[in-house]
Amino acid sequence: MRNLFQNLTRRKSAAALLADFNPEDNVHGTNLVRTLQLKDLVSFGIAAIIGAGIFSTIGNASAAGGPGVSLLFIFTAIACGFSALCYAQFASSIPVSGSAYTYAYASFGELVAWIIGWDLLMEYAIGNIAVAISWSDYFTAVLQGVGIGIPEYLTMDFLSASRGYTTAMEALAQGQALSSLPGNIQEAYQAWLKAPAIGGIKLVADIPALGITVLITYLVYIGIKESKRTANLLVLLKLVVILLVITVGAFYVNTDNWSPFAPNGISGILKGVSAVFFAYIGFDAISTTAEECENPQRDLPRAMIYALIICTVLYVILALVLTGMVPYSELAVGDPLAYVFSRVNLDMIAGIVAMSAIVAMASVLLVFQYGQPRIWMTMSRDGLLPSVFSRIHPKYRTPSFATIVTGFVVAVPALFMNLTEVTDLTSIGTLFAFVLVCGGILLLDQRRENTAATNRGFRVPYINGKYTLPLIVLAIVALLFSYNGAEVSSFLSMEGGWEVFQHKLPLIGFIIVAAVMTVLTFTRNLSLIPVLGLLTNLYLMTELGITNWSRFLAWLFLGLIIYFAYGYRNSRLHKAESPLVSQD
Repeated sequence: MRNLFQNLTRRKSAAALLADFNPEDNVHGTNLVRTLQLKDLVSFGIAAIIGAGIFSTIGNASAAGGPGVSLLFIFTAIACGFSALCYAQFASSIPVSGSAYTYAYASFGELVAWIIGWDLLMEYAIGNIAVAISWSDYFTAVLQGVGIGIPEYLTMDFLSASRGYTTAMEALAQGQALSSLPGNIQEAYQAWLKAPAIGGIKLVADIPALGITVLITYLVYIGIKESKRTANLLVLLKLVVILLVITVGAFYVNTDNWSPFAPNGISGILKGVSAVFFAYIGFDAISTTAEECENPQRDLPRAMIYALIICTVLYVILALVLTGMVPYSELAVGDPLAYVFSRVNLDMIAGIVAMSAIVAMASVLLVFQYGQPRIWMTMSRDGLLPSVFSRIHPKYRTPSFATIVTGFVVAVPALFMNLTEVTDLTSIGTLFAFVLVCGGILLLDQRRENTAATNRGFRVPYINGKYTLPLIVLAIVALLFSYNGAEVSSFLSMEGGWEVFQHKLPLIGFIIVAAVMTVLTFTRNLSLIPVLGLLTNLYLMTELGITNWSRFLAWLFLGLIIYFAYGYRNSRLHKAESPLVSQD
């Protein structure tokens, strides 16, 4: 049992990771083209952060939280900022593709590295499927706006059409008129009714989602230079549009709409956590570019911080402009930016916004479709996945097989599946990665690792949390009892049985972890920033609900089966192929 535990926690040292990155050593065929500069990395971060969140999910978040949702953007940015600093230290000291997977391998060991790698694959895939479907919706709407109609059965996924048709038939059987049903149900009914069939199977598929995924995958496949130029162009276009929205919208702001600032209290603001956080996960993708950066030790930390600051400022201003232009209760729509301008009779601006949404979502798809194959590649390089995933194209110098697989993983489900129910998995997966990265910095600090590799470059500023963290915890508890005493009493109540109690489990787990971390911080003088990063991200995870936790844990369980069936035995560390294995 002890030997098994040692194998599961075997770590790959920073020296071994850097040896894989050595541009002079191409034994494993892992060299990529180093062409990215600071401006390109910042552009990649903005491309990933400003996308579906700013053009879609910000509406529902604002409807639930009112103008106060701007505070949620700031809170979430601070939580991401703590994580970004920890990411920056890892990216600076270990400039290797793989993102949080690589960092976990260096700090926690192989099993946790596999878990976070498997988690990242889910996060990137589901995120891109959701973005592809959203892109298709906007694209179809724009075409309809200029008089180009596409049959509904070619722009809708199979499950939505099937379920919508069933719902419509039930309503019709009860005597309701089709016109009285919601628009999406009517569209689904028409799509199912008009779709051709083969052998009784309706041919319903989201063709635009397939098309954009194939196009983006092709760009990623043929090289980083092409991806870089495309991302830079798309970012420039959407920043121009966003500045236009802010500038024009400011003239239509009615400050009376900002009162009350938080109409549904703190709980209303926090309802938008998933939607808001989904908007911020992009800076994680920057770290996957490490082996294609000209100067990763210097540029990766800067790019993460710059992208986060720029996007936070834009999100906060946009939230205030939107909630100032129209009452917050009207913003529960899929295209809030276009809606507010239609509401004030600026249809031309609304059309420009709709067009820019297509650009924005395409750039998000590009960055994440670029990042995922590099995680497959890194895991394969370590032996945890078959070696074919780390194959580099001789001409384009990209992970060719992994890129193609990623294209299929996104394109096929986007054709037929309605994944709106599981989009929160993207947020919970990213938050989990952030928690482990922050924890990894704490572990490295506690081990007092002083190798040349881990000392160079950026380091998280050390602030002793011995007294500061307990004071912060006490202040938060006091505020909760002062301003949300009823909610605290409701949480402590045992009424409702298991049906109610199970939804409290994530928060109970957070309280236990927070108490343990407070004690450890006091007794071991832990660094405040990574501790705050760990706790804030873990708290945000509790806001995503027990259903998402259940799905998330089921995905991780499936990953463990694959790891013990293949990765554990084929790991390069297990085979002792690398002479630079950390033994502690």
